[in-house]
Amino acid sequence: MRVAAVDCGTNSVRLLIADVGDDSLTEVERRMEIVRLGEGVDRTGRLSPDALERTFGAMLRYRELIDRHGAVATRVVATSATRDADNRDRFTDGVREIFGVAPEVVTGAEEAELSFTGSTRGLLRLSPETEVPQGPLPPYLVVDIGGGSTEFVVGSRHAEAAISVDIGCVRLTERHLRDAGDPPSAEALEAVVADVEKALDRVEAEVPVRRAHTLVGLAGSVTTVAGVALGLPEYDPARIHHSRISAEQVHEVTRRLLAMTHGERAALGVMHPGRVDVIGAGALILDRIVRRFTFAQVVVSEHDILDGIAWSLA
Repeated sequence: MRVAAVDCGTNSVRLLIADVGDDSLTEVERRMEIVRLGEGVDRTGRLSPDALERTFGAMLRYRELIDRHGAVATRVVATSATRDADNRDRFTDGVREIFGVAPEVVTGAEEAELSFTGSTRGLLRLSPETEVPQGPLPPYLVVDIGGGSTEFVVGSRHAEAAISVDIGCVRLTERHLRDAGDPPSAEALEAVVADVEKALDRVEAEVPVRRAHTLVGLAGSVTTVAGVALGLPEYDPARIHHSRISAEQVHEVTRRLLAMTHGERAALGVMHPGRVDVIGAGALILDRIVRRFTFAQVVVSEHDILDGIAWSLA
C-alpha cells in the first residue's frame, strides 16, 4: 500500500511517501523543507502570515509529489507550534484545501508514540533462536528534539511512558539567544540551560527515564550533531542513520557549535541553512539530556515520527 505521511513541526515540514506492508516500509520519496512555522509563536501566541505562506508553499509542492507517485492514503500530523497558536484554524483550513484531509494536531503524548514507533521498529532485531535482541538493548529512551518541544518516550517493543515538554531549538533560540551575541554570551547560555534543566526535572518526575538502557536521538538537531561528530563533508543520511555518538563527542560538538559564529556554522558541510541559527540551542538540549541521565552514547535515527505516521496508515 503506497501512503504519504506529512509531518508539520515548528521548524520544518516533511514528507515521506512509502510502500508499507505487514512488516516492511520501503521509502519512495523523503523530503524536508525549513519553513519555521512556529516563528514568533512563543512570544505572540499566533502563527504569522509569512510563516503560513512558507508552509503552504512547501505543502503544495508535496501535494504534487503525492499525486505523481500515486499514494492512496495521506495523513498530515501537526505538532507543537499549532498546539500553541490561537489562530490554528487558519492553518487547518489551508491544509485541508491542499491535501483534502484535515491535519491532526496531535497531543504531545500522541506525538511521542508516533516517534517511538518510527524510530524503534527497525532497531529491535531479535535473534531467530531466542528473544535476545541483536541490536541496541531495550528499554529505549527515545528523544525527539523539535523546534518548539521535545518528546521523551520509554519503552521496549511498545511505548510505555511518554511526556512532551516545551523546550525546542526554535523556542529557546527566540527566548534567549536571538540577541545574545555571536557567539552567544555565557549568561544567555546559562538561561537556556536553566530552562532545559527545569524541563528535565519534570521529565524525570513523570517518566522512568533511568530504566532505559539505550538513548535514541531523533530530528535535525541530533542528526546534525552526529554529522559534525562523524566529520562528514556533507550531510549523508545513510552514514548518520544508526550511528553511535559517544557522550564525549556530544559534549565536544556542542562546545564547538556554541563557540562558532553564524558564518562558521553556516560553512559546515553537514549544516542545513535553516538550522544555522538554531543548532546551538538544539545541541545544548541534547548535551544536557546526555549529562543528566548519564548515557554513554546516543544512537542516532533518521527514522522518526514521519515513519510512525506512515506505519499508522498500513
